[in-house]
Amino acid sequence: MELYFILDNIRSRFNVGSIFRTADALSVAYVYLCGITPIPPHPEIHKTALGAENFVAWEKSWELGVVFKELRAQGVKIFAAEKTDSSIDMRNIVWPNRVALVFGPEREGHHNKILELADAVVHIPMFGSKTSLNVAVVAGVLGYWVKLFQKKLM
Repeated sequence: MELYFILDNIRSRFNVGSIFRTADALSVAYVYLCGITPIPPHPEIHKTALGAENFVAWEKSWELGVVFKELRAQGVKIFAAEKTDSSIDMRNIVWPNRVALVFGPEREGHHNKILELADAVVHIPMFGSKTSLNVAVVAGVLGYWVKLFQKKLM
């Protein structure tokens, strides 16, 4: 099972660091830092990553479309994490062996073009009054769901 994280225009260095730590725990194959997403080294990233940014393979890319094209050429399916009227509950997806999860800015969400370019848009079910989680929490929940349940659903 190969899992990739794509961070698109995530502003918070603390969230980026936290996602690096989660990526290390999940043995994520690669992290792509796209758009304005900050890159290591930086004290705020290091504070929450606890050094994981030194063990997870990553690269900076200003062009999200190029990353999508490269991953698709390798047979990777791309899932954008976003709650929309047509998004699919993460529990209702048969996860393929090669998955890229795209996480975007918290306040604005993904641009519509990104949602259109993804193979699917997936969401975490929400049970309270709020309709979203912190992006680093989403990376953890969704990443673990894919890793833990992918083989059982196939």
